[in-house]
Amino acid sequence: MSASGLPFDDFRELLRALPGPDGAALSAARARDQDLTKPPGALGRLEEIAFWLAAWTGRAPAVTRPLVAIFAGNHGVTKHGITPYPSSVTAQMVENFAAGGAAINQICVAYDLGLKIFDLALDYPTGDITQEAALSERDCAATMAFGMEALAGGTDLLCVGEMGIGNTTIAAAINLALYGGSAADWVGPGTGSTGELMARKVAAVEQAVALHRDHLADPLEVLRRLGGREVAAMAGAILAARMQKVPVIIDGYVATAAGAILQAVNPAALDHCLIGHVSAEPGHLAAIQKLGKTPLLALGMRLGEGTGAAMAAGVVKAAAACYSGMATFSQAGVSGAQA
Repeated sequence: MSASGLPFDDFRELLRALPGPDGAALSAARARDQDLTKPPGALGRLEEIAFWLAAWTGRAPAVTRPLVAIFAGNHGVTKHGITPYPSSVTAQMVENFAAGGAAINQICVAYDLGLKIFDLALDYPTGDITQEAALSERDCAATMAFGMEALAGGTDLLCVGEMGIGNTTIAAAINLALYGGSAADWVGPGTGSTGELMARKVAAVEQAVALHRDHLADPLEVLRRLGGREVAAMAGAILAARMQKVPVIIDGYVATAAGAILQAVNPAALDHCLIGHVSAEPGHLAAIQKLGKTPLLALGMRLGEGTGAAMAAGVVKAAAACYSGMATFSQAGVSGAQA
């Protein structure tokens, strides 16, 4: 707790004083890249990823302990009939993750990624954002702090994802609060909301943002009033990664909303992050563009549960392997470019 006693103050201070990239490690990576057995720039974005790894880890590009962290939460707003699935599905899917039966499990096996699942009080949904704040400041800050603990264990690449019935509604409300426009600009089908379900979803986002409009100039208030536990925990995890020199891959629409909160506080807050993919959720591309990012992949996915970030982790691992495993011109006996 901060000296003032206000739960968000510690996070405000961290976000004001974020560490920057390691210039020496970046320069060393660029210098070695010039001597690898390829024309400069021939690996395109893979080279940029290798440099990004160096800058944000402070060492030669490598990925040895990647982790996918999935945060699961439930939302009071679902009582308005905005989704075809009941909130009980969140806990059922958490059990499926634990049993190894979900898509994310298979992707983690394929790319040799660690996986941790965090159940965030699923029996106690957040407040209905159309009627009240999702969380108190104390509860929101405590959940962010919980998310910060996800990095324990020496992770060197963090993929953040989520599970939560109703949370694309939450992401849409956050985006509307941060970026403006209309609710229809940001609301998409999520887990399959169409017709009347979609209409209720749009109405819920409109009502929520209107209810809280006098408090939405502060991004952390946007988070606690319109967000959810999984969104707060992802924001905490992304922030902790910055403090611990761990690069981050952000997953889909909901995870991007968590990142957007941090960037709204400090425009440099996501410099250590990549967006893993652009999902099929209609508002995701617009949200990514607001962040000034370019996603690594565009596979038409919209599953959540960290799947897009995990797929992108395979690309990041390949970028690091190319950098570290390729021979230099002198090692391979290959002639370099003529002056």
